[in-house]
Amino acid sequence: MPSTPVDAWAQRSHRLAAWLSRIALGDRQAFAALYRETSAHLFGVVLRIQPDTARAEDLLQDIYISLWQSAGSFDPQRSQPLTWLTSIARHRAIDSLRRRRGEVRTVSSHVADDEGDEEGGDLLADLPDDAAGPQELLHQAAEARELSRCVQVLSAEQQQCVALAYYQGLSHAEVAEHLAQPLGTVKSWVRRALLALKDCLGHAVARER
Repeated sequence: MPSTPVDAWAQRSHRLAAWLSRIALGDRQAFAALYRETSAHLFGVVLRIQPDTARAEDLLQDIYISLWQSAGSFDPQRSQPLTWLTSIARHRAIDSLRRRRGEVRTVSSHVADDEGDEEGGDLLADLPDDAAGPQELLHQAAEARELSRCVQVLSAEQQQCVALAYYQGLSHAEVAEHLAQPLGTVKSWVRRALLALKDCLGHAVARER
């Protein structure tokens, strides 16, 4: 009798957890097996955040170097192996984007005269401040509270699907594999969840008016 999706997922999770345990002890064969089993999935996760293929490949290499060093921190009682690996890949990709956006550009902000001497006028002083003001921050906080309240209206399945798809960056197919559910069922859960959130947030906006 062929194994069910639940059995297949459980077997894969057990296999990944065993490899992580062996990697923590310095087992290179287990590390190679983990790479073969998960690299395509993690590369897809990174690419969805960092679309530059060359940078994504460098990130993937860094991720596996980190996994070699930190495999011992995996706790099977707290997380599924693939969820843990996906979370690491996603956070590393996001951190990489943030670091690049925060790089200091060596461009003078002062006006220079014809001889190249700075006249003392700071161009940055005339630029508008992009930081959110008190009113905007208050509005953002209110939106966050409304979103949190609306999420609680969703069913447990819908909440789990939304969390995996939009907070962990998994595709619908990956969410279906993670939950051991048919792809069509997962798509239906996500679609209904988004409709419910839209309706709930719409009512919140209407109340404010």
